Amino acid sequence: MYTVREAGSDDVPQLAWLRQRWIAEQETGHQAEQDRGPGVEPADAGQPSASVFEADFRRWMERNPRTFFVAGHGRELVGMVNLLVFERMPKPGQGTSCWVYLGNAYVLPDHRSTGIGTALMKAALEFAQDIGAVRMVLAPSPKSAEFYARLGFGPARELAVHRFTERHGESGPGTRNRRDSLDADRPLGKG
Repeated sequence: MYTVREAGSDDVPQLAWLRQRWIAEQETGHQAEQDRGPGVEPADAGQPSASVFEADFRRWMERNPRTFFVAGHGRELVGMVNLLVFERMPKPGQGTSCWVYLGNAYVLPDHRSTGIGTALMKAALEFAQDIGAVRMVLAPSPKSAEFYARLGFGPARELAVHRFTERHGESGPGTRNRRDSLDADRPLGKG
């Protein structure tokens, strides 16, 4: 039996573990060969330990608040999706509106094609509707495009994208967090 719910802070170790599994699967092109479970140190010296990555993941979550929905099978998390809510700038005489970016949808390979992905997406869509979002946006992989199309997602004709050259081995966009380099005492719009 699977359950889908909003994640809490107690879920961070398993969320970090799911992210590690996802990356390992992407890098190898298939399910990771060594399925150890949350909190167990990987043998590969080239990868950070589970505890190091969990700390990195916690710091990322503190800087980038998201709403996570998770799918559980017993006590184990087997799937996740996260949502970032963008609140639009208000207009005089009108309330604000928002839209949602859906990212990082992942289900463990052994639990795919069981309805978990659809259940996670339904929870995400319901959340977005409940907060009054005007749209939900995502960037599907070629492999997942058909799945999202079945859920009502289509091409985003009203969006434009500017792609930057990827920088491998760095911790984020640019060489440091832009927010860390801004002078808080300098007025906005001033050089």
